[in-house]
Amino acid sequence: MNFVALQMLLGDRAKYLGLIFAVAFSTFLMSHQSSIFAGIMRRTTSQIMDVPDANLWVMDRKTQYFDEVKALTDDDLYRVRGVPGIEWAVPLFKGLPRAKAFDGNFRVVIMMGVDDATLVGAPRNMVLGSADDLRRPDAVIIDRVGYEFFFPGQPYELGKPLELNDHRVNIVGIYNSSAPFQNLPVFYSRYSQAVTYVGRERNQLSFVLAKAAPGVSDREASRRIEAVTGLRAATSSEFGWQTIWYYIDHTGIPINFGITIGIALVVGTIVAGQTFYIFTLENLKQFGALKAIGVTNWRITGMILLQALMVGVIGFSIGIGMTAAFFELTKNVLDLRGFSLLWQIAAGTGGTVLLIVILASLMSIRRVLVLEPAIVFRG
Repeated sequence: MNFVALQMLLGDRAKYLGLIFAVAFSTFLMSHQSSIFAGIMRRTTSQIMDVPDANLWVMDRKTQYFDEVKALTDDDLYRVRGVPGIEWAVPLFKGLPRAKAFDGNFRVVIMMGVDDATLVGAPRNMVLGSADDLRRPDAVIIDRVGYEFFFPGQPYELGKPLELNDHRVNIVGIYNSSAPFQNLPVFYSRYSQAVTYVGRERNQLSFVLAKAAPGVSDREASRRIEAVTGLRAATSSEFGWQTIWYYIDHTGIPINFGITIGIALVVGTIVAGQTFYIFTLENLKQFGALKAIGVTNWRITGMILLQALMVGVIGFSIGIGMTAAFFELTKNVLDLRGFSLLWQIAAGTGGTVLLIVILASLMSIRRVLVLEPAIVFRG
């Protein structure tokens, strides 16, 4: 019977290919847009994830996400260092100065200032140079995006000069950064220099990076910091998710992507269901003949589900393959870095496609179950 079911499905090539296309299109749109959404949300935490040296982030209690900073005082840094169970704590600065090349090309950049003594928070994924070179006077490390913007078409080379808010700096390193949400170039320098480049205010300290002492969990260390200082303390993961949820709750990004994904789900279900239903109507006599020779309703239901699952598997494979191919082809494009097909999205899309083909087959199953075998003998 399974062979007969597949022969019936493959017999009408036009409708068979139409079903495959509907499922493949829905799969591609759902997996592609879900992956783009996940990539954008991951970008909001890029500077947090690029700091592997510290487990704890300390900030003002009202801070909602990474890009909204209320400066702390130097006394806050010393108070965090005095909390029992904290092995060390260092300052971190974040600002948005204007960088300009000597040919006049300029752009606002993200400036990260790391502790002068320890360089905790400095980039590690270097293309050229070393983080230790930040100890030189007027030294900055720039990410690849920034370098290619200010020096387009030129090979990577250290020692090139730039201006940061009218301060001359020298590039001592080039590194691979995680893609930031705003897709701006990211610079690193020592804390004492970064605050000079951006412009001094009464308070300059953006965050305190800290590490729990051996034997003290990150959660316990965070609790102690909050109890002693009145500031907010969070692990890198917690601060990252706090930032992601801010963008989900306060921007239209999830709504826009959700509408696209919802349209793909509805269109896939309707087109596949309608096509599959028409396919079933055109094969009513064949199903009637099977019932006339004694094939049970359960067996016929299994045949229809087999047809639907075959369409679903082939359509899903084509659609998810298109999504994977897209991200593979664009992985080396700097402006599109950070986007990929996550296995969770592939699995979720697979489950959704299974739901689509089941819904598409329900109307067909009902129509066949109420079919009278006598239809075979009608003209």
